[in-house]
Amino acid sequence: MQLKIKKLRSAARIPCRATDGSAGMDLYACLDAPLTLAPGQLAIVPTGIAIELPDSSCAAFLYARSGLGVKHGICLSNGVGVIDSDYRGEVCAGLCNVSDKPYTIEPGERVCQMVIAPVLLPEITEVDELSDTNRGEGGFGSTGKK
Repeated sequence: MQLKIKKLRSAARIPCRATDGSAGMDLYACLDAPLTLAPGQLAIVPTGIAIELPDSSCAAFLYARSGLGVKHGICLSNGVGVIDSDYRGEVCAGLCNVSDKPYTIEPGERVCQMVIAPVLLPEITEVDELSDTNRGEGGFGSTGKK
């Protein structure tokens, strides 16, 4: 599989994996100046790149970097970012500061990670009934605490 990446700005950095075993590629903030996120603040951080996925059988998913989330409370504002196979615009990270302290994102800083994963495209069928299971309609917490 080939992932095509286009730099939209000269300061943009091509995503890369930190180690051979890394599932995600680090994405970098393509900023002209540092950006400080106050507690509770949201921001869209550009990466300066666009991507081309091979086809609709895969998508790119943006995930928080664990160090930013655990140490500084910086996470993705939408939980997980989804980049569809037909999107050709700039990849941006919607970040939020859930801590009680400001955090400054520096130009070139790693802000999230991108994972390319398969996407199942099922045929949608409307039905009147679904098959029964032992769990049935039991929802949140229905299987117990342990």
